[in-house]
Amino acid sequence: MQSTTLSAGDPIEARCTKCRKNTDHLIVTMTEESPVEVQCTACSRQHKYRPPTAPKKPSQRKTIDHKDAECKEWKLLRPNMKSEKATDYSMTGAYKVKALINHPLFGLGLVQRVAGSQKVEVLFEDGKKTMRCK
Repeated sequence: MQSTTLSAGDPIEARCTKCRKNTDHLIVTMTEESPVEVQCTACSRQHKYRPPTAPKKPSQRKTIDHKDAECKEWKLLRPNMKSEKATDYSMTGAYKVKALINHPLFGLGLVQRVAGSQKVEVLFEDGKKTMRCK
């Protein structure tokens, strides 16, 4: 494995403080083994050498596609819903769990829980929505 020695004027990748990203730089000054000052080839700014940052890895946490789960839940519950028993949605209305509402934009919905004062969580065909109520 060959060891490359760096010197002033050599290209190097570094973190630019003005561009705020990893860009190509030219070495301006050096200590015996590492660059001290560099010049960005993108914006021409001279600054202290900062090693390039590693790209951020995507989160390893598993995410559940809630939208799909909500749509499946809707498909299971929909056959038992009687749309003629639904009340028209109003922000000044009071709703209980399992009440059917008819929203002018979202359509038929089922109140799933009371989410604090003046809010209910409603399951519509396209997913759950938090709605204002009395």
